[in-house]
Amino acid sequence: MKDIRFHISLYIIIPVIFAGIAILSIIVTYNTTTHYLSKSLNPQWPVVWWGIMLIGFTLICGILIVKLLIDPVKRFVIKTKGLGIVKNVSPQKNTSVATDDMGKFTMVFEQVSELLSKVEARQLFPDIIGQSKVMRGVFNQIVKVAPKESTVLITGETGTGKELIARSIHQHSKRQDQPFVAINCAAIPEALLESELFGYEKGAFTGANTKKPGKFEMADGGTLFLDEIGDMPMETQAKVLRAIEENTIERVGAIKPTKVNVRFIAATNRNLEKMVESGLFRQDLFYRLNVFSIVLPPLRHRREDIPLLTEKFLNEIGKERHLSSEALQLLLTNDWPGNVRELKNALESAAVLTDEKILPSNLPFSLKRNESHNGSTFHSNEAIVDANGNADLDSQIKNYERRIIVDALHRSGGVQVKAAAMLGIKERSLWHRIKKHQINITEFKP
Repeated sequence: MKDIRFHISLYIIIPVIFAGIAILSIIVTYNTTTHYLSKSLNPQWPVVWWGIMLIGFTLICGILIVKLLIDPVKRFVIKTKGLGIVKNVSPQKNTSVATDDMGKFTMVFEQVSELLSKVEARQLFPDIIGQSKVMRGVFNQIVKVAPKESTVLITGETGTGKELIARSIHQHSKRQDQPFVAINCAAIPEALLESELFGYEKGAFTGANTKKPGKFEMADGGTLFLDEIGDMPMETQAKVLRAIEENTIERVGAIKPTKVNVRFIAATNRNLEKMVESGLFRQDLFYRLNVFSIVLPPLRHRREDIPLLTEKFLNEIGKERHLSSEALQLLLTNDWPGNVRELKNALESAAVLTDEKILPSNLPFSLKRNESHNGSTFHSNEAIVDANGNADLDSQIKNYERRIIVDALHRSGGVQVKAAAMLGIKERSLWHRIKKHQINITEFKP
């Protein structure tokens, strides 16, 4: 038997029901009034009784809607809280979230969606450690662009993990069973880069005793990752542009071109737009590479990932080592100009000096020196002193407060309401502190 049911949205059904009740009440009231008036009777009491019946009917409809829609939501929230997977928190006074049931439901749904997105990130990208909001935004971009054939340009500071992102794009693409070939354009001398990329024929130059395929041919059918492409010489840039546009290459010393089918992913820690303006990078190649851009955040903009990264690196090092709370706070407050790579090196260095608990004294001197300049007070059994040998506690507290506010503004994208909620203070109090520390709020807005 053919199924003739229609599925209509609740956004349509519920307004239609109440609109129908209103129309029905108007029609019945009008007919009742005209009927009694035509017989010269007073329609007051019939209309009153009809109104009472209508109120009761509307009340029953409202209760049924609440039972059918709100009760399942309430049971879900109660069950979720019982599992202990969400925090039992109440809205802050300075936030716009309502304190009624719907406001609490909204907060629970936000926490559940946050948790699910973290679980999804961990399952889809097991090789990349990062559950912060900015990194989940990067993961979302990877999921969207990976199945396409678009060229991707990854930008970010040194040590942010650009090659890991490129590998993840390849692993989630249709070419995942084909080779992934990476080449660092800055690590190969200019004279050898062309032959490494395109290969060479036997006898093309002195020492070329055999024919050798280049990275383009090795990546045929798969993905070619051009790391640090901002360091590529101008002459080589022209040949790479032609290879991207025509899907053909010419080996050094070859006569005929060779067809290749390659997806290109490029990465750089430089500002290519400024390099184009300065004439150091080809404009046409930049536009050809910058089809889809992924910007990797530095580690200082995703400090909540530092504990996870620390745990992973310590597990890789082996043996039973763990961080003291003071050392972890030191890691959390450092600016990490070398990003994830610097964090890994710092932990390896500390692990050499101890077999068990890692203390602040085991961490590299550069971290403790940076904290001294920033006014943090996480050093073990030592205080930051001024030129006269006195501990300047007021300056330390002032600088530490400024760093916390700056970090909250970074994570909230310059939205003071969100930053105040993160810090647990009122928006007006945050505004006064921003003025006191002379913080330029426009620097944090995207």
